[in-house]
Amino acid sequence: MTHLVLVRHGQTDWNLARRIQGSSDIPLNDTGREQAREAGRLLAEERWDAIVSSPLVRARETAEIIARELGIDTVELVPELRERHYGQAEGLTGAEAEERYHGNVPGRETPEMVLERVRPALVALAEEHPGQSVLVVSHGGVIGTLVRDATSHVWPEAGQLIPNGSAHRFAYRDGEIGLVEFNGRPWSEPVLEVASDASAG
Repeated sequence: MTHLVLVRHGQTDWNLARRIQGSSDIPLNDTGREQAREAGRLLAEERWDAIVSSPLVRARETAEIIARELGIDTVELVPELRERHYGQAEGLTGAEAEERYHGNVPGRETPEMVLERVRPALVALAEEHPGQSVLVVSHGGVIGTLVRDATSHVWPEAGQLIPNGSAHRFAYRDGEIGLVEFNGRPWSEPVLEVASDASAG
């Protein structure tokens, strides 16, 4: 089994202003850099075999800061881990985008499109590092999409955020990626209770 821990990049000024970033290449602010250092200090309590990152500067810098805390020299950039493209909504707040486009944003990548590029990239990473632990620095939209897929849309719940610098644990085995923890909260598959017929058989 390979462990994949996805970390959301640190804060940017657009995060602070609640602007939709998507594929726009917005750098970390000072708060974001401190969040990356704190994430690195927490993650340094574990052993890591590799760090990979989205190529967008906010993720790459987060990964480089964490790598220094962990004593790892190299951060591999994986283009497929970039944030969801939000088309013409990028740079707007959520309220502005809704008022302008009413949910139909031109050029916005669908969740299915995100999964089609991200999931194979993670599978490839896991298969390159069998039995190892890989740290993956990516984005809130990517992590949220993976969590929804892994939990059949049970999580994230309404209002459940993916904080900057937070870590979310997945595991890869036998061709499948499953969620282990969402921001420290363990995930277990919902159990379907099947009524048994005592008179059967």
